[in-house]
Amino acid sequence: MRTLTVDLNHRSYPIHIGTNLLERVELLLPALAQKRAAIVTNTTVAPLYLDALKRALDDAGVAGISIILPDGERYKNWETLNLIYDALLENRCERSTTLIALGGGVIGDISGFAAATYLRGVPFIQIPTTLLSQVDSSVGGKTGINHPLGKNMIGAFYQPKLVLADTGTLNTLPDRELKAGIAEIIKYGLIRDIAFFEWLENNMAALLARDPDALGYAISRSCENKAIVVGRDERESGERALLNLGHTFGHAIENAMGYGNWLHGEAVAAGTILAARLSQKLGMLAAEDVGRITRIFEQAGLPTASPNIGIERYIQLMELDKKVEGGKMRFIVLDEIGKASIRSDVSRDDLSFVLKVHG
Repeated sequence: MRTLTVDLNHRSYPIHIGTNLLERVELLLPALAQKRAAIVTNTTVAPLYLDALKRALDDAGVAGISIILPDGERYKNWETLNLIYDALLENRCERSTTLIALGGGVIGDISGFAAATYLRGVPFIQIPTTLLSQVDSSVGGKTGINHPLGKNMIGAFYQPKLVLADTGTLNTLPDRELKAGIAEIIKYGLIRDIAFFEWLENNMAALLARDPDALGYAISRSCENKAIVVGRDERESGERALLNLGHTFGHAIENAMGYGNWLHGEAVAAGTILAARLSQKLGMLAAEDVGRITRIFEQAGLPTASPNIGIERYIQLMELDKKVEGGKMRFIVLDEIGKASIRSDVSRDDLSFVLKVHG
């Protein structure tokens, strides 16, 4: 096991990464304000890992209730959120009852938002079971739900008490979900860690083959990068926005295609190619670097061509992006591989060119 720390002063918390951690209940106990917890999971993860977690908690004298939600991005909404509130209220859960999110990014995001708002805030633990959630969404305290007009538009910054990433849960992860997680891993190399990007170029086959050493390294390196950024800029007033490389385009793709039809990581992959080509159009990134970026996503088996939903539809959806400021869209672009920046001076002509040629 390796333990990293998200440094937020008195709200700092550990990220435990390793195998067979689900049953190591001693790692969870310091984050439990009382010996009672509500486990939020979904219909896919529950048959795989819920019983093992409940047994471990029971053995430690922790009473646990289970809240099993439908599985899928399309359920990340008010109706599903209310199912959590209903269960918490029906079971008379108190302000010191800890919510435990057992699942992927949807479960982590919606459970975290429930924790932030139930009784104005209850303790929260993340146990991510997908690669994407282990390397990205479980770390940093972004919680929320989708709105028909935009992804993650309703939510709160609310940090967990700890993150427990059991890499053994990736053994049951479908290949498509594994590849979607790799998209977020590649992102860290592109925005701030060129040595990691080069490592990924040389070790992609091992990641796809689920080599435990390669996966463990990639997860740890990704979490380390994110923990540093979150520690410097918790509420995305500056540097943290760089973690959204490809997401402005990607969220538009997810929305336009219908939530869940394109996985988040797939949309981010295609969106990152658009961001790289926009960087080239702005004179920041060399053509050979765009080719190199395209190749690594191809190596990972991820989409590099975005769907043709129409330029006006892309722009309409991107204008709802959370990074819009003063009425201007802000884009994360690449100065070079390993260095990103924010641009708010992208002309409609340049944007239309990228979307027309490559969208």
